[in-house]
Amino acid sequence: MQDVLKNAFIEQALACDALGSGFTARLMRALPEALLAAPQLMARLGSIPGDPGPRGASLPLRLAGGLHYLHLSGQEPALQAAWPPQGDGMPAPLLPGVLARHQAWLADWVTHAPQTNEVGRSAVLIAGAAWVAARTGLPLQVSELGASAGLNLNFFRYGLQVGVAVSGDAASPLLLRPDWRGPAPHPGAVPVIEARGVDLNPLSAQDDALRLLAYVWPDQAARLARMRQALEIARTHPPQVDKADAADWLEARLQAPWPGRCHLVCHTIAHQYFPPASQARIAAAMEQAGARASAQAQLAWLGMEGDAVPGSAGLTLRLWPGDQRLSLGRAGYHGQSVDWAG
Repeated sequence: MQDVLKNAFIEQALACDALGSGFTARLMRALPEALLAAPQLMARLGSIPGDPGPRGASLPLRLAGGLHYLHLSGQEPALQAAWPPQGDGMPAPLLPGVLARHQAWLADWVTHAPQTNEVGRSAVLIAGAAWVAARTGLPLQVSELGASAGLNLNFFRYGLQVGVAVSGDAASPLLLRPDWRGPAPHPGAVPVIEARGVDLNPLSAQDDALRLLAYVWPDQAARLARMRQALEIARTHPPQVDKADAADWLEARLQAPWPGRCHLVCHTIAHQYFPPASQARIAAAMEQAGARASAQAQLAWLGMEGDAVPGSAGLTLRLWPGDQRLSLGRAGYHGQSVDWAG
C-alpha cells in the first residue's frame, strides 16, 4: 500500500477518535492490513487522484461507508458479529474475508465521494440564516452547493435549541441541541421563501436512504436517529436538488433577479470537494452578483468548511452590497459543537 494512503487511514482514525467514534477509529486502523486480501480494491483506491485523507478525497471514509452499507443492506451477514449496535465492535478479524468477497462492488463504491448529508450541520445554517435575516430585514432565497440529498435544505423546518430559546421551527420533530458557546442565535422562525440546491450526484431521500445512513458512523446512535428523522421530514417536504456542476448552476441561478429578498448561498463541508477551477468560478460569480446587489436585493455567502485550524470547521460569511467579511465562529464537523461569534 502507498504510504500516502496508509497515512490517510491513520489520520482518519485520529479524527474518528476525536469525534467520539471508537468503532470507526478501530476500523480505520485495521483496514490497511486487511486490504492486502483485496488487491483489486487496493489498486482502485491507489488510482484515485488527489489527497486521499480527510481534507481531500476522504478515501478511508468512502470505504467505511461501503462496509456499513453492506451491513445495513444485509449483503454481508458476517459483519453482524462486529457492527454496532449488535456486535462486539472488533471488526479486524472479519475484514480480509469481507473485502475479498466484495472487492469488485467496493471498488465501484469508492469512486464516489462521501455524501454524508450530516443534518447536525443544520445548526449552523439555522443560526447563520437567522442572523442574515435579522441583519438584512429580508426573507431568504437559499441556494445550497453540494447539497447531496438536500436534507440540510430543510434546515428551516428543524429547530435549534440553545438554553430555553428555539430558532427555526420550535414544533419540529427534529430538534438540534449542540454544545453551544457564545451568544444565543436569533429565536423564532427563519423566513425562507425558496430553497434549492445542486449536486453532481444528487441523492433521493426516498430512494437512497440506506446510502445516506451508511455514511453515518455506526456507533453514533444519536446521529443515526437524527438522520432517520430528517429522512422522514424529507418525505413530506421533498428537497429540490438539481443535478449539475456547482459553478455552472450558481452562475445561471445568480443571473435571475431576486427583488425583495436576500439570496443566501451556502455550503457545509462541500467546498473542499470542488476542483480549484470551480472554486474560482464560484467566487467570481458571487463577486459579480454582489456588485449588482442592493438594499432590497442583498446577497450573502455562508460557509462551514475545514481550514488550517485542525479539529473544527470555520464559519464564514460575506454580505453584499459592500462585501462585508465576517467570521461567525467555529463548529464541530458534525455540528455537535458550535463556538458562535455572530
